[in-house]
Amino acid sequence: MDFVSIIDEYARTQPEQVALRAAGQDWTYAELAQTSRQAAAVLHAQGVVAGDHVALWALNTPGFVFALFGAWRLGAAVVPVNHKLQAPEVAYILQHAAVRLCLVDGSLAGLVDRIDTVTRWLSLDSTAAGMDCFDELLAQAGPHTDDSAAPGEQTLAEILYTSGTTGKPKGCLHSHGNLFHTALCAAVSTSLTWQDRTLIAMPIWHSSPLNNWTLGTLLVGGTVVLQREYAPQAFIETLAAERITFAFAAPIALLAPLQMVPNLADYDLSAMRLFTYGGGPLGADMARKLVAGYGTDRFMQVYGMTESGPLGSVLFPEEAIAKAGSIGRRGTVGVQLQVRRADDSLCTAGEVGEIHMKSAGMMQGYLDDAEATAAAFDADGWYRSGDMARVDEDGYLYIVDRKNDMIVTGGENVYSREVEDVLSAYPDIADVAVIGRPHPEWGETVTAFVQLKPDCTLDEDAIRAFAEARLARYKIPRIWQVRETLPRTASGKLLKHKLRAQIAGN
Repeated sequence: MDFVSIIDEYARTQPEQVALRAAGQDWTYAELAQTSRQAAAVLHAQGVVAGDHVALWALNTPGFVFALFGAWRLGAAVVPVNHKLQAPEVAYILQHAAVRLCLVDGSLAGLVDRIDTVTRWLSLDSTAAGMDCFDELLAQAGPHTDDSAAPGEQTLAEILYTSGTTGKPKGCLHSHGNLFHTALCAAVSTSLTWQDRTLIAMPIWHSSPLNNWTLGTLLVGGTVVLQREYAPQAFIETLAAERITFAFAAPIALLAPLQMVPNLADYDLSAMRLFTYGGGPLGADMARKLVAGYGTDRFMQVYGMTESGPLGSVLFPEEAIAKAGSIGRRGTVGVQLQVRRADDSLCTAGEVGEIHMKSAGMMQGYLDDAEATAAAFDADGWYRSGDMARVDEDGYLYIVDRKNDMIVTGGENVYSREVEDVLSAYPDIADVAVIGRPHPEWGETVTAFVQLKPDCTLDEDAIRAFAEARLARYKIPRIWQVRETLPRTASGKLLKHKLRAQIAGN
């Protein structure tokens, strides 16, 4: 199956059902199918043909969805681009993916002059100097009627780039079959139906909002409601005004309204059936705050990654308090999930091992990187996630670190995330990253890079005393480095490879 066929089928069987809503305007399934044909005509006129790569560098706009389906009708693949990236980062992606055409949000067009590529450009959502506007061309275009390039299950649909936390971002290749499986399993796991109204407030270029929830909702014939960009007040207002039944958000996006929307209890959120969150687990205190603040216990944790579709595991609402901090013990529907020791045997209760996954939603591999692809999969096709997890007595998994971030000092394993969680609670520390510094005798020395809060100074003795009450002594950093800021990706992930490069150069 592919989503072009799915949309066309719903245009026939439920033409008046609203497929997409944004800024007060609706598009039915019949209109979405028709507009996607017009989008295909616009892209074809720009030279896009089957096998080409079309970048979508935008916020949550209807044009993103129209261009997505338009490209797929032509047999082209889309390259969603993070709207928070800077010009050199975007240039790398466009060059690496050999993008023929990039549709750029008009609000981002000022960066285009700093990008030296052979890519052709169209503005999206608003006009921009020096380029034609996709939306204007769309309004004037007739439908593309040649379906000879219609995609099959094995046709490349997306090139989704990783965050680049260990070096340059890698392009994950997903076929139409991968996307169908991902959307289907996400929809089944969350009981999505045609009656659901799904709010997409998190960036649509990200794998979970796009593949799990936008496509998952369209797969079952539901309605996708786009919020151009997340803001706490607008998020709550949209939930209430649009009678949203399902939403996905990062934990911070759910927590922020509790502090920033003073009259939160006055909003009618009774239509909400389920909140899902991902990007990091919640502790018990935070989970209780969500339940109290939103007046519902329907919060589901989801875990996954770009490579996996992103499918992975689920922690159901009934487990959220008792097993707070866990990513669950079950794979998402359609996902096999194991935690393995270094020798590939299965971990038991109390042990820490690497999460391995297998599903039909898994990527085909990394673009033009056979070595990284081979390293990511074992001989039986299991994906090595690189996430290290502890298994508790009931089989629930708790992420403790990235495999490459684990520090071995004097024969002891130190999980950097555990140390970071403790240090981040120290009153003077605004941000912290913990890595291992090579040591000739101990193997590695635990090293902390800290960003201090304004007007604070580093008091190593005080911080050590704070940490000693919470950590074994071998886990406490012996080397401290103060930085004005720590290197992070546009989505907030620490770039520890940059910190390792700094200490290697010393």
